[in-house]
Amino acid sequence: MNETESRISGIFADSPTRAVIGGGKDMPFRRLILTARGEGYQLEKYTEKQVFHENLSKKEAEERLCELLSSGYTRLNAWGTEYEYALSISKKGKLLFSRKKSSAPIITESAHNRAKNYIIAEGAPIPPLIDMGVFTKDGKVVRQMYDKFRQINRFIEIIDDELKNRDLAGKKFRVIDFGCGKSYLTFVIYYYLTEIRGADAEITGLDLKEDVIASCNAAAEKYGYRGLRFCLGDINGWECDGADMVVTLHACDTATDYALFNAVKWGADMIFSVPCCQHELNAQMKPQTLDILSRYGIIKERTAALMTDAIRANLLEYRGFRTQLLEFIDFEHTPKNILIRAVKRKRGEKSDRQKYLVEAEALMREFNLNPTIYRLLAGNGGE
Repeated sequence: MNETESRISGIFADSPTRAVIGGGKDMPFRRLILTARGEGYQLEKYTEKQVFHENLSKKEAEERLCELLSSGYTRLNAWGTEYEYALSISKKGKLLFSRKKSSAPIITESAHNRAKNYIIAEGAPIPPLIDMGVFTKDGKVVRQMYDKFRQINRFIEIIDDELKNRDLAGKKFRVIDFGCGKSYLTFVIYYYLTEIRGADAEITGLDLKEDVIASCNAAAEKYGYRGLRFCLGDINGWECDGADMVVTLHACDTATDYALFNAVKWGADMIFSVPCCQHELNAQMKPQTLDILSRYGIIKERTAALMTDAIRANLLEYRGFRTQLLEFIDFEHTPKNILIRAVKRKRGEKSDRQKYLVEAEALMREFNLNPTIYRLLAGNGGE
């Protein structure tokens, strides 16, 4: 066992949760990040434009680091249970090694005592996240921005749950983002699709503010995101020839309904929607027998909002989507914490579509409701 192998073996005896490998000239990857994942590890390999992933056992990870440091990479930093490690190889081939007591506790998932493995990983200098103030210039999360960092990853995880088993490499993938606003999330979705999944992504962000659109287009050009464009457009008036995925965050009241309707009309495979204020059913709500739910203002408001999303979910099921309502802490820190995830069912996948329509109509009768989403998705037989 040579000195490098001996040092790496010592590091793995301390059960490292993370290691960053770099240095060297003309190497195929500008940075490699090893992260503990369950009983093994995941190695993320960064080029200028893409990220590749490799899953390894603990023994394989140890051997892989030794191989990398003997093939031209010259720097390793690692964080173990008790110590932080630094290893470098000089131009003359001399190995320099140091360790010190960990200065901060390692953040782990309490349920499993494992390091959190984020899809948008710390350590990669992602330009939009640097400009947003989430990352420092060398790709580290700014301490005060950890909540936003986790929120961004939570949203990407919800998308990744549906895309992780699809081969997107080199394939066209079209996204419409309604009401994109300042678009920090739109930029992150573009990064995820192109850099992590390798897709040929085309994303269109729509908003009603000219200055916001101009600013976002300038940023997309600055980052070299050629497949990302922003347009002045209304949710109900935009025309396109199809989309693979529709995203709508903070569309107010019935604007969410028109976004869902357009997504269905365009044949989108996936819809991700976080509704905003929901006034329509609150104004209509007159229960037949359950007066208790409309007697108290705050209870009426919350019940109407929950019924709105329940009806939306059922009508999307009726239109052939597998639909979930997920808890999601909103980026704007509002009380709205439901995300609608709808994925088109595969041909031949069984679903009692009529049942979902009957349930929605029963709820509407009980509370004397006539929601916009029903007129849009169930009118004329819903076709």
